[in-house]
Amino acid sequence: MMENGGYQGQYGDDGGYMEQEEEWEREGLLDPAWEKQQKKTFTAWCNSHLRKAGTAIENIEDDFRNGLKLMLLLEVISGETLPKPDRGKMRFHKIANVNKALDFIASKGVKLVSIGAEEIVDGNLKMTLGMIWTIILRFAIQDISVEEMTAKEGLLLWCQRKTAPYKNVNVQNFHLSFKDGLAFCALIHRHRPDLIDYSKLSKDNPLENLNTAFDVAEKYLDIPRMLDPDDLINTPKPDERAIMTYVSCYYHAFQGAQQAETAANRICKVLKVNQENERLMEEYERLASDLLEWIRRTMPWLNSRQSDSTLAGVQKKLEEYRTYRRKHKPPRVEQKAKLETNFNTLQTKLRLSNRPAYMPTEGKVVSDITNSWKGLEHAEKAFEEWLLAETMRLERLEHLAQKFKHKADTHEDWTKGKEEMLQSQDYRNCKLNELKALKKKHEAFESDLAAHQDRVEQIAAIAQELNTLEYHDCASVNARCQRICDQWDRLGALTQRRRQGLDEAERILEKIDLLHLEFAKRAAPFNNWLDGAREDLVDMFIVHTMEEIQGLIQAHDQFKATLGEADKEFNVIIGLVRDAEAIVKQEQVPGGLVNPYTTLTSDLISRKWSEVRALVPQRDQTLANELRKQQNNEMLRRQFAEKANAVGPWIERQMDAVTAIGMGISGSLEEQLHRLKEYEQAVYAYKPSIEELEKIHQAVQESMIFENRYTHYTMETLRVGWEQLLTSINRNINEVENQILTRDSKGITQEQLTEFRSSFNHFDKNRTGRLAPEEFKSCLVSLGYSIGKDKQGDMDFQRILAVVDPNASGYVQFDAFLDFMTRESTDTDTAEQVIDSFRILASDKPYILPDELRRELPPDQAEYCIQRMPPYKGPNAIPGALDYMSFSTALYGESDL
Repeated sequence: MMENGGYQGQYGDDGGYMEQEEEWEREGLLDPAWEKQQKKTFTAWCNSHLRKAGTAIENIEDDFRNGLKLMLLLEVISGETLPKPDRGKMRFHKIANVNKALDFIASKGVKLVSIGAEEIVDGNLKMTLGMIWTIILRFAIQDISVEEMTAKEGLLLWCQRKTAPYKNVNVQNFHLSFKDGLAFCALIHRHRPDLIDYSKLSKDNPLENLNTAFDVAEKYLDIPRMLDPDDLINTPKPDERAIMTYVSCYYHAFQGAQQAETAANRICKVLKVNQENERLMEEYERLASDLLEWIRRTMPWLNSRQSDSTLAGVQKKLEEYRTYRRKHKPPRVEQKAKLETNFNTLQTKLRLSNRPAYMPTEGKVVSDITNSWKGLEHAEKAFEEWLLAETMRLERLEHLAQKFKHKADTHEDWTKGKEEMLQSQDYRNCKLNELKALKKKHEAFESDLAAHQDRVEQIAAIAQELNTLEYHDCASVNARCQRICDQWDRLGALTQRRRQGLDEAERILEKIDLLHLEFAKRAAPFNNWLDGAREDLVDMFIVHTMEEIQGLIQAHDQFKATLGEADKEFNVIIGLVRDAEAIVKQEQVPGGLVNPYTTLTSDLISRKWSEVRALVPQRDQTLANELRKQQNNEMLRRQFAEKANAVGPWIERQMDAVTAIGMGISGSLEEQLHRLKEYEQAVYAYKPSIEELEKIHQAVQESMIFENRYTHYTMETLRVGWEQLLTSINRNINEVENQILTRDSKGITQEQLTEFRSSFNHFDKNRTGRLAPEEFKSCLVSLGYSIGKDKQGDMDFQRILAVVDPNASGYVQFDAFLDFMTRESTDTDTAEQVIDSFRILASDKPYILPDELRRELPPDQAEYCIQRMPPYKGPNAIPGALDYMSFSTALYGESDL
């Protein structure tokens, strides 16, 4: 950088603008002929770029005064966006805009001295030309370098080499050497011999030579006229800045053609990687969509809680669920493992090709699939629990429904004829003894009626419980219960009415047959006890444990202990009948054998007593059968527990071993992969044990066994453990394969990889497979990575964290750590390299056309670009123009395209 101003660097001392008036004179900026040439050339150069934005300038000293077109010019030639200009027309608005342009130039490493915004706003031609020359140097000439020479020397050497074979051309400078026009013609002929016939040119016709070169350049090379042939010929020493500016346009025009092939090759390489990655992404999307769709279709079935409310219907659903677990779900477990494996492989390839991490479409990321899978497993558990609970509920309902029917049948048998009997007026025509008998009979009936109150209440209670448990045929149960209750109310009312009638007639009829009355009194409760005993002996029951059946057996034994007292009561009752028969026979009482107080007879009591004694051994047999069933259930519990207590620890041991291998504690990656595959074979070989356990579990469920005190393992926990073991093996195999892929593609040695793994494991104290930020920093330091303890060191570390933990999860996985340690020293493509390659194919335009892509790239890759590049919306866009900058940055995840 020169001390007094202007721009110096690759161009050298010839590029400076001096503050002193004498220096301006010496440099030629005050020479009228040079000033005219510069003004024309610089104006044409600016317009060659401004036309891309659809505008132009006419007077270079006037059209840049408000700073708007100056800022636009810088945006076009740099491809960057400047701050928003001030739109006011006051002088301070113009100065602010020019200062924004000058600040942008300074930000590119150019030190501007003696060029101020006020001079540009005031239309100072010399300062304006000096500023434009600075811009030309920075953006058109600075980067020209041949054999490490400065920009001016490099451009001169390039001209000398290209024109060396041509006679009458000897390029030694940028003023006299180009004056006769042959040097311009030679540069064109060297690169495009089809445009000029050099053999017909003569050194004696400089005006014709210059016009020929300038016309051809403007028509075929898109280089506008920047020089006036008459000015060059009539000026003893043409202005070299004007000529350098014009010649630099030739350099860029022809240099692009030489770079096109290199650029095309780079683009092809990048696109090939991207096409393969997109194929893997599409495969992931397909597998994810299929798995998520299967889960979506399955969830309504698992979440359904509808049944036909019958035990057979629920048992059918339970069998369907077992079929689903045995046949339908295992392939989906394998599909999920394959999906995760493919996703990890894709991410590894993206890292190796310096591409951004793949983000699946919304709802299909690995966490979404994991959450959906967890939801599926929760739904499975809830569905199985519901099925078992529903089975128990319906079994209970069936038992209650049978009990309701039995009690209702018994009650309705008892009530048959009762209403007709209570409505009878027979006592009106009775003798005294008959009336007394009728009254005693009615008292016995009232006693019997009161005894039946409990049965009616039991029937109503059972009906209420059936309603509470939502029995499927509640309507008929409720209707029958209502009929019984209504009839019971009628019986009560009729009983009261008949008693009133008997009391009315009691004044006339007093004598009562005490013997028949005693029989009725004792026979009625005994008969009721017999009915209750019969009900208890035929009562159905449901038990699930040994304790419950043993409790029933104990209760039955207690009942049998009461049979002795019952037998005594039976003999007393039968004795009353025999006594009555003896008295009737002895006293010859007319109709005395008919007991007017009860419908019970000794024959009925004897028959029911015989039935009760016959039911006792039958009950013994039923309880014995149930005891054997519970003993068999106990055996099934022990069988399941014995197998589960072996399978559970085996799965846990395998899981621990796989986790240890996954930590890479010992052995090469190939050895780890070999051991993991051995474990995989061993796990699949162990599968028959799981299947055998499933069979035992099915037998346990079919036997309605709902608890097992001999083991803490359940079939559900073992299934989950088995699936987690398979998933862990597959995931670790995939991770090791990815590490091998990383190691081989990055060219790192096994010793380096071992060192990386050893350092990582040293700081991974809890063996979680990940490091916290401070652990990660310590790990880097242990490997010799320098991280300062000052503010700059913290900033450097935060940049590293942003690379290895882009999602800010707070942890660093080993794959990301390994990728960071290896990719630092590798040569990878960047978005800037791809943009530069496309810019070469586009002849330095900010956009590219489909025909240019088809001309430079293979057909499939050309169409790939055309289909994915967005339309170019910048200034001076033409129909069909494509935005290669956004496309390139999108390849590397640097835009939202």
